Amino acid sequence: MSTDTASVELVGEEAAGNIARAALLAAMTGAFAYVSFPNPFSPAPVSLQVLGVFLAGILLGPVWGGVSMALYLLTGAVGAPVFAGGSAGIGALFGPTGGYLWSYPVSAFVIGAIVHGGLGLKNPIPRGIPRLVGAMVVGTVVIYAFGVVGFAVVLDMTLTKAFLTAAAAFIPAEAFKMVAAIGVVRSDQITAE
Repeated sequence: MSTDTASVELVGEEAAGNIARAALLAAMTGAFAYVSFPNPFSPAPVSLQVLGVFLAGILLGPVWGGVSMALYLLTGAVGAPVFAGGSAGIGALFGPTGGYLWSYPVSAFVIGAIVHGGLGLKNPIPRGIPRLVGAMVVGTVVIYAFGVVGFAVVLDMTLTKAFLTAAAAFIPAEAFKMVAAIGVVRSDQITAE
């Protein structure tokens, strides 16, 4: 008796790799959320989550960077303690800092599109530091726009007060995260020299 079997490839190798990388960056962002400390000038904590957003956009490009951050939000929404300070649940997405969380997929997409020059995925190392910094600055503006509006709406305050409370106090920390992201991205080049 002869048996013929056929092999079916459900997900291509490239797609499987992209899914794995997106899941890894989502998990890293969740781990970065545990590096969180109170900000004396704001009720929102300082955390390293935004470093995960930067790396997702730079390393995965616009599409998979955005997917990675959407996966991060979904993971936290269903109860995994991956938001700042180990918080979780759908309530975090609609609380005072929920606007920041909602911005992560959009910001990663924008950063990736700037760094990679479109929807395709290119090696970010030769893109140059000014382009990387510019992309992260624009991504930070996206995060602050969502975050400040969300903060103002939930806490019923003016946009100016929300900006001073929920954004201005975080600018030095964002600069540190940008330097860290560049260090991670360029580390292969540095060790090769």
